Amino acid sequence: MSPAITTGRGPRGAAPVIRRATARDAKRLTRLVRTSRAYEGPYAPMVAGYRVGPDYIETHKVFVAVGADDRLLGFYALVLSPPELDLMFVSDAAQGLGIGRGLVEHMRGEARRAGLTGVRVVSHPPAEGFYRSMGAVRVGIEAARPPAVMWDRPELLIPVDGRLP
Repeated sequence: MSPAITTGRGPRGAAPVIRRATARDAKRLTRLVRTSRAYEGPYAPMVAGYRVGPDYIETHKVFVAVGADDRLLGFYALVLSPPELDLMFVSDAAQGLGIGRGLVEHMRGEARRAGLTGVRVVSHPPAEGFYRSMGAVRVGIEAARPPAVMWDRPELLIPVDGRLP
């Protein structure tokens, strides 16, 4: 298991800690997904009934970024086979503070330790620019799947060591 690390800055200036999620985090992760402003308006149906359950946390590599007061700042979920960044969310209050960058770098470390060279991500369309700024390259399009996903989404590949496999 990876040790907790600190990265970026939290909303109150303290460096957050990234640690492995536990089953006790499930409700907070679900709340973060469902209340994200990134999924308002036409994107809302995709997360309306979404649930991050304890079983999901136990099955995949799920890590949380928490502030000094244990406030949830963000999280990601790495699926190892096939390699995919399945979920990544940063709380609305922590946007622009480097939390997302810290989570992606942490995910790269986990992927490297697992022997992966690249990680697929099917991006929320407004987040594509962020992933590309982290070195991801567009490799395709994931077609819409109504009624939950009404729009095409960019399929990207995040190289683990800064270069494509």
